[in-house]
Amino acid sequence: MKKILIAFLLSITSVGFAHNCHDHGSDNQPMKSVSGEGFEIDNQKYTRFTKDLENGEQIAVVNVNGMVCDFCARGIEKTFMKSANVKKVDVDLEVGKVLIAYSSDTKISFEDIKEKITSNGQTAVDMKVLKL
Repeated sequence: MKKILIAFLLSITSVGFAHNCHDHGSDNQPMKSVSGEGFEIDNQKYTRFTKDLENGEQIAVVNVNGMVCDFCARGIEKTFMKSANVKKVDVDLEVGKVLIAYSSDTKISFEDIKEKITSNGQTAVDMKVLKL
């Protein structure tokens, strides 16, 4: 009985955290959303991200609004890594950008990316595709 009660309390706490994480209008939430305008990428971060990728692979640089915490970032990573065409994902909360590496033969769809990010609780604003 004690284990069931603990599991129940943990599940309520987890749901409460997820709900509060995306409650951007609340006064008791000190987190802020970064809008991520433009497509500038830190050179060191980009070099680390592309290090293991092959020539011809593609990188979608996506500007995202509403990413405010690590819970948001991990949700986006998990969503995209389910796809066999995605090689790796990097979420940068500070600047509101997501880098998604795709195989060279993948047709990258901004609508598909927007849908996946929206289902995670954020908003994809725009995208640019870079080829290695």
